[in-house]
Amino acid sequence: MVHNYIVKSRQKHPLHFTLLDPGKMGPDNLVELATQTAEAGTDGFMIGGSTDLSLEKVDAAVDAIKDITHLPVILFPTHASSVSGRADAIFFMSLLNSESRQFLIGEQIASARWVKKTGLEPLSMAYLVVAPGMAAGKVGQAQPLPRDDPNLVVSHALAGQYLGMNYIYLEAGSGASAPVPAEIVKAVRDEIEVLLIVGGGIRSPEEASAAVKAGADIIVTGTLVETSNKLKEEMSQLIEIIHSG
Repeated sequence: MVHNYIVKSRQKHPLHFTLLDPGKMGPDNLVELATQTAEAGTDGFMIGGSTDLSLEKVDAAVDAIKDITHLPVILFPTHASSVSGRADAIFFMSLLNSESRQFLIGEQIASARWVKKTGLEPLSMAYLVVAPGMAAGKVGQAQPLPRDDPNLVVSHALAGQYLGMNYIYLEAGSGASAPVPAEIVKAVRDEIEVLLIVGGGIRSPEEASAAVKAGADIIVTGTLVETSNKLKEEMSQLIEIIHSG
């Protein structure tokens, strides 16, 4: 069970997940990035990102990663049409600050029977887009949560917890110029009792460390993985900082 793996691993140290987008790279490149980040110490892989991902691309990405590592592979889908039954689990998430029913519950309804049929482990998540939000906010038709209003972010996070979700994800957006402020992370951590994930705009060990010290349980990096010229070296440094807490 992936959730049990996450909980037990978190008892040892904060975690790092690598986000890989099959829509931005071919299978060979994806395998190379997965191999290097696995060797650098990542704790798991998330597959998703692009809005127009085909099921074929996601299936191929999951298969390729599972061929080279035993780390969990978790789907991070935008649409029900790209939910691969070959992964270990799926972040079954609701974008709570979306103005669209599609991203609040529509895609979840569309994929629910397929998730059950394939045996994917659903990891219930409240997905919260924080300014600037980037493509995640635009595609999800979200009103990005302000960076200077911790109370509003906390209210959204608590709503997710009280709805029974086991994960809260604070997302600044892929390629964001700055990550979610540490003050926001801390405010949420102080009020919730479930696992807290932070991603978007984290490019340095210092930024990762700030999020972990503020209370993040899991740090997600995607853009850094795609753009680094010294991937294994940079990821090793970043993951070591995360694991050290």
